[in-house]
Amino acid sequence: MILDNNTGFKDIGYTLIHEHLTIDLSRIKEDDDAKLDDVDSLIEDLKELKKSGIDTIVDVTNIGMGRDIERIKYISDISNMNVILSTGFYKEPFLPEIVYKSSVKELANIFIDEIIKGIDGTNYKASVIGEIGTSKEEIKVVERKIFEAAAIAHNETGVPIITHTTLGLLGLEQIKIFKNMKVNLENVVIGHIDLNIDMDYYLTLLDNGCYLAFDTIGKTNYQPDELRAISIKKLIDKGFINKILLSLDISRKSYLKNYGGFGHSYIVEKFIPLLKNNGLTEEDIKTILYKNPLDLIGG
Repeated sequence: MILDNNTGFKDIGYTLIHEHLTIDLSRIKEDDDAKLDDVDSLIEDLKELKKSGIDTIVDVTNIGMGRDIERIKYISDISNMNVILSTGFYKEPFLPEIVYKSSVKELANIFIDEIIKGIDGTNYKASVIGEIGTSKEEIKVVERKIFEAAAIAHNETGVPIITHTTLGLLGLEQIKIFKNMKVNLENVVIGHIDLNIDMDYYLTLLDNGCYLAFDTIGKTNYQPDELRAISIKKLIDKGFINKILLSLDISRKSYLKNYGGFGHSYIVEKFIPLLKNNGLTEEDIKTILYKNPLDLIGG
């Protein structure tokens, strides 16, 4: 089922905050692996994820990233996985021409229409603005335009914003834009911060009231999952359990189990036991996977 303000979010259950069902970045990346087009293998993964206890995923595939609402609905129905949809534009160099040609207000209106009216002529509405991203070295002019448009749409609709930080960088710069646009930072998720293990950085971000997404779980070529788990425990010990969200960001075929990858259920099979080994309780896990997403999206 697609969850939105038509259905409400009472059935959200345990939720992953940053996933993709129909992403296609293969043209720009010149890599067919960046096209998540094996629907059968994806559904197999999601069925295992559902059996492991996860009920909902937030699909942060937006305009220009290969989002396909009808295919998302099919995948959701067959896998029995709830899906929450997003609006927005990604980052350089993955942006459609309309982003460059439109004003900030025009882009904001696109987001607002998908939140209020529905996506691509359907009745399915976006409940999140995301993933909107920034480049590694600096925030490009066109990326700033998207962030400002997202801020306007957020201020008008109240839906949360989920960001992409390249390698976990520039989160503070993202927050600065939102502050200037009077965004309620309690409704902002800074994404991919687990690609940049830095406790001082995390605490400075959290001082602004935002959520932190440890959302590249399983991608151990970037960071060992043990470091992710240790960082989460340290943040909980400092009183920030209500600001932590989890996901895997499976955006390539090679991450699926049928392609030899770790698969969606890895987060329950491997990472949650790792969290428990580092001192988290079942109640902590419930807070991170159920309460926090519900507070963010359904609150």
